[in-house]
Amino acid sequence: MKVLITGATGLIGSAVLQAALASQDCTEIILALRQPIPAADPRISQVLVKDFLEPEVLAESIRKADALIWCVGISQTQVSRAEYEKITFQFTNAIARACVDYHPDIQFVFVSGDGADRTEKSSTLFKRLKGRAENALLQSGLQNLIIARPDAVRPRGKNKRAPFAYKLAYTFFPLVEWLAPNKIIWSDVLGRALLKLAQTKEPGATFENRELRILGAAKSNS
Repeated sequence: MKVLITGATGLIGSAVLQAALASQDCTEIILALRQPIPAADPRISQVLVKDFLEPEVLAESIRKADALIWCVGISQTQVSRAEYEKITFQFTNAIARACVDYHPDIQFVFVSGDGADRTEKSSTLFKRLKGRAENALLQSGLQNLIIARPDAVRPRGKNKRAPFAYKLAYTFFPLVEWLAPNKIIWSDVLGRALLKLAQTKEPGATFENRELRILGAAKSNS
């Protein structure tokens, strides 16, 4: 499988990258990045994208990829409201249109979030914009779309790039997992789950956090 991964420097995208590196099924791993990263594995190639609103630079990568795992995202505490909407919705909409133009049957795995509101009426900006993005994808013409809705992602290691509020929450993850285990998902578990969804033939399916935990729990034998 040739897989195209976006957001590979973030918590979720880096977990997907590690899952892909551990899988013999992944014969080629294409990373769409704003800045290059060190990469020793010969299966990895990198495409620099200055602005996802101009995805033409990814045309060749989209055409040859079997799957695209969209992990681009940011905490709304880190950017302005306008920038958050741009990253959460506009980037997603632009890449979806590019996929329809260049490879409409690509397996598109979208990392949404728990509580995404497709009515787009939630008072919570995150839920409203994720719901809006989901609606745009569902109406885009993509033939093999899968939506994943993880809840609280617990990193296996400390993430220096995480928002300050998220770093404060690290100490509470064990308590939350004990009180409400289905709300937590380990980053590596999510990475494996998303990679498996890249091979799942259920167009239009939405996978909630509980399902993602189950899907990613078992390590692939490949």
